[in-house]
Amino acid sequence: MIVVKIILNVLADKQLEITQTLVSLIEPVTREKGCKGCSVFSDIQDKNRLCLIEEWQTREDLDLHIKSHRFGVLLGTKPLLSEPLNIQIYTVSHLQGMATIEAVRTQGVQYDEYIVNVS
Repeated sequence: MIVVKIILNVLADKQLEITQTLVSLIEPVTREKGCKGCSVFSDIQDKNRLCLIEEWQTREDLDLHIKSHRFGVLLGTKPLLSEPLNIQIYTVSHLQGMATIEAVRTQGVQYDEYIVNVS
């Protein structure tokens, strides 16, 4: 699985415009091949800082998305930002969930026993 984290530091007077742009992109992106999810979050300490999280099945799927018009629209928001887009791409080899948390907190079980392979 590939996770993309994009931080947008929005100019205060452009927040509505950026929010509308992101809302218009989310649904179509989630229908792209290999997209497992796409969400936007707002920083509770700074309303002008948004975080876009995308999850992709494969790197090939993400690469197609990066080449898409929709991703180009996201890149085109540069004039509405107070800082350049901060884009981070993570390749996830395994996923752990609540079972791991419970095991560590209550049973002292080694967390490796609860690894879930997502490939």
